[in-house]
Amino acid sequence: MARNIQSLERAAAMLRLLGGGERRLGLSDIASSLGLAKGTAHGILRTLQQEGFVEQDEASGRYQLGAELLRLGTTYLDVHELRARALVWTDDLARSSGESVYLGVLHQQGVLIVHHVFRPDDSRQVLEIGAMQPLHSTALGKVLSAYDPVAHSEALEADRKAFTDRTVCDLESFEQILDMTRARGYAADVEETWEGVASVAAPIHDRRRMPVGSVGITGAVERLCRDGELRPELIAAVRDCARAVSRDLGAGRF
Repeated sequence: MARNIQSLERAAAMLRLLGGGERRLGLSDIASSLGLAKGTAHGILRTLQQEGFVEQDEASGRYQLGAELLRLGTTYLDVHELRARALVWTDDLARSSGESVYLGVLHQQGVLIVHHVFRPDDSRQVLEIGAMQPLHSTALGKVLSAYDPVAHSEALEADRKAFTDRTVCDLESFEQILDMTRARGYAADVEETWEGVASVAAPIHDRRRMPVGSVGITGAVERLCRDGELRPELIAAVRDCARAVSRDLGAGRF
């Protein structure tokens, strides 16, 4: 059985301590409550402070939880609300399109799949919740890069790897694709990430009109495309789904 990492256990205990009871605690209070030497407690607090998980009041020297924990907590709640609001609409999209549906959010210079609805047939499929996709080549990633300034910056800084001979890696060409995505309200990926596979995705916005994710369908090129172009009825279905989820998140009409 793997052993727990003691320093992480102590840091977690420290965060729980700061999260309950008094809002701010001094070094001595923290050390005695957790049975730690002051030097050990101070080292952990200093590390947590550098990462933004703990803040120190300049006047009193006492510690409290930091803004980074609030940001992470808000992200957790946002993702779960996004999934909850999207469940019915993504199921409907899978039925109407006959294809797999994916819901993605920005995570660590990529797209994290937070919801996946299987293609409604009897074929063998693998659940891809938790999988990561690239920002620069996938439809989900291009949508996030086009609408989310943070995703845009991360896509520019990331290694834009060529997965097929259709992958766009050049910065100027990539920016042109993002401009096109914003102009038409959706992004496409026709064999840019996987040979024989096409995708189309659209942005989801929240009540603040901020982009919080992207939703799209993925399937074989011969099913999603006609005469070399994505089928317009599938594009419309994806955009309708994105708008419906956005409305449920309080974004109003887009």
